[in-house]
Amino acid sequence: MLGLLALAEVLGMSLWFSASAVSHTFRLLWRLSPGEVAGLTISVQLGFVAGTAIAAVLNLADLISARPYFAISALLGALANAALVIAPDYPTALVCRFLTGLFLAGVYPPAMKMAATWFRSDRGLAIGAIVGALTVGKAIPYLLRSVEASGIGSVVLTASAGAVLSALLVASGYRDGPHEFPRRPFSWRLVATVIRHREVRLATAGYLGHMWELYAMWTWVPAFLAASAAARVAEGKAVNADAVSLLAFGAIALGGLGALWGGWAARREGYARVVTQAMAASGICSLLVGFFFGSSFWLLGPVVLLWGFFVVADSAQFSAMVTEAAPLHAVGTALTLQTSLGFLLTIVTIQLVPVLAEAVGWQWAFPLLALGPATGIAAIRRLRLEEG
Repeated sequence: MLGLLALAEVLGMSLWFSASAVSHTFRLLWRLSPGEVAGLTISVQLGFVAGTAIAAVLNLADLISARPYFAISALLGALANAALVIAPDYPTALVCRFLTGLFLAGVYPPAMKMAATWFRSDRGLAIGAIVGALTVGKAIPYLLRSVEASGIGSVVLTASAGAVLSALLVASGYRDGPHEFPRRPFSWRLVATVIRHREVRLATAGYLGHMWELYAMWTWVPAFLAASAAARVAEGKAVNADAVSLLAFGAIALGGLGALWGGWAARREGYARVVTQAMAASGICSLLVGFFFGSSFWLLGPVVLLWGFFVVADSAQFSAMVTEAAPLHAVGTALTLQTSLGFLLTIVTIQLVPVLAEAVGWQWAFPLLALGPATGIAAIRRLRLEEG
């Protein structure tokens, strides 16, 4: 079941960056500014936030059977994404991206809960596998772009085809495990119940610090790498044209291994210690990566790949904390609310990074992201002290 869910996540979440991977083509097609290019990603974030907020308020993850919820959401997301190919203008593309994010709210949070029904002692590792699969899925459009440079259609439609297959896999093969969470009737008070829970609040605060960094890194590392390559070309040094897309793919996809490492390490050291280690490492990378700007990819690449490994290694452990801390009847709502708040915060840093890049250059656009891990570490330290 974990393998099935992981494969479904890889295929389904390939929708997320399908437009971002071909943003250069959109920029030339519609003469977009850097802020408008960022809008292609921000619209997905906004749609996802709207979808998770609606799901949290209506208790959807705790009321609806996970299998149809996931499958229908993946199908609708595939359709919204495919519509991007025939979008006549930028505003229509933003609507397509928003709807894609809205429907992906039924693909990611439910999958974590679905995996948790099959595991108890190794829940952090299981959710780590789901987050790792999600990470690889989000990187796939960059891999497609690196091997298929002809344009929008092949990248976008391949991602939609993957999401359709994802829906079919879950619809035909998934069933809940022995640790299924109990259901209860709809209640407007369920969100308030989650918010009042102190351990859930502190775990969510740590998650917000993690999210401050994560999506800004994922969104803008390709632009950072492209700018670094351009700086080398300006100095008369050769750069492989496909290297930027391949390294961008690697920087995001390697997070899949990072998420698995996080789950494995949490079995030995506990959730709190692992998230603290991962946030410290990723925060240091965000501070250091600018010093390698314009360097050979043989020097810059390891730093970016290390950052990609650690930047998402802690994500699943925050979710695992919530599945164990939240009231059993509210686990789905707690996960959905945590995710919604985190993705809402990502919009801030996704917009801030290009503003900083214009002001001080891409070389120094990322140190601001280190504030997130620092804040997250402080929140988790409080949680550890209270538990201890």
